[in-house]
Amino acid sequence: MSGADAAPASPPPRPKVTRAQKAAAQKTASVLVEALPYIQRFRGKVVVVKYGGNALHAASADSGRDAPGEGFGDGAGDADGSAAAQSLASFAQDVVLMRAVGILPVVVHGGGPQIGALMGRLGKETEFRHGLRVTDADTLDIARMVLVGKVNRDIVSAINVHGPLAVGMSGEDANLITAAPTNVDLGFVGNVSLVDPTMLRRLLVEGIIPVVATIGADESGQAYNINADTVAGALAESLGAEKLIFLTDIEGLRVVADDATTVIHQASLEVIDEIVRSGNAQGGMMPKVEACARAVRGGVHRAHILDGRVPHALLLELFTDAGVGTMVVP
Repeated sequence: MSGADAAPASPPPRPKVTRAQKAAAQKTASVLVEALPYIQRFRGKVVVVKYGGNALHAASADSGRDAPGEGFGDGAGDADGSAAAQSLASFAQDVVLMRAVGILPVVVHGGGPQIGALMGRLGKETEFRHGLRVTDADTLDIARMVLVGKVNRDIVSAINVHGPLAVGMSGEDANLITAAPTNVDLGFVGNVSLVDPTMLRRLLVEGIIPVVATIGADESGQAYNINADTVAGALAESLGAEKLIFLTDIEGLRVVADDATTVIHQASLEVIDEIVRSGNAQGGMMPKVEACARAVRGGVHRAHILDGRVPHALLLELFTDAGVGTMVVP
C-alpha cells in the first residue's frame, strides 16, 4: 500500500478516568454552578479590597505574628517569609480571577510592621500614641520607602505574574487622596480630607487593577501617612463600590473582643454602633469597623471583615453560599 493510500493513524486512547477523578470533576462543576449567580450579580461592579493584617501569614505558624488587626507580618524568618510569599500569591490569584469574571477590584494596602522593622534596622525607635505611630520627617521618608517602594511593588508583581493587569500608585498620584493632619503631636499622620477617584476610574475602564499605597498629601504637597483601613473605606465610598472587604487575621467581628466564640456573621449598622459604644472593637479592629459603617452609610452595598489566613477567603466570600467572616449591612 502506498503512503498516499495509508489509513490515518488512530488517535491515542484516552487515559482511564478513575472514580476519584470523576468525583473531583463533578465537585468542580458544582462549585462553578454555585458561583454563576454571584458572577452575574457582581460583573461590572467595583470591589475595594484592603489587604493587610496578618493576611500575609495565611498558612504560617504563630511565630512572628503581629497583634490582631495591626498590619502586615514582617516575614523576617525563612519560614514566615515563605508563608507570606505563598499567601501573597494566593491573594493575587483571587484578585486576578475576580477581574477575569468581570469584577473591578481595587486593592488598598498598609505595611506598619515592615515600617517598624526597617526603622529598627536603621536604629530608629518607634513611638506610639493612642495606637498611632508618631511620624516625624525621617519616619515619613521610611514609610514612603516601605509602602510605595516595597510593599506596593510586591503586590503589583504578584498580580502581574498572571499578565499585565496591575498598576501601583499612592494617594499622592493624580491627587487621589488629599490629606489633613490628624494631630500635631503625631507629626505627619493624616486623615482623608478629599478623594478624587478620576485616575482610579480611568484605570478600571482600561481593565487595570489599581494597587494603592496609603500615602496622601495636603494642598501644599506635604505628604502624610494615613491608616489603610480609613483609606479603603473612603475609596469605596467615592467609587460607589458594591463591596468593601477587609482581609485581616481573625475570624471576623466579635461581639466580645477577647472571645472567639462571639464572632457574628452578619451585622446591621445598629449592631456595629453598639459594639463600638461598648468598647468591644479594640486596637486595629476599630478603624475597620468605623470604615465599614461609614462606607455602608455612604452607599456601599455591603462591607466585609474576613479572615485573610483562610486560603482564597475572597473567593469563598464572593462566590459561595456560605461565605466567611462578618458582613455589614445597612
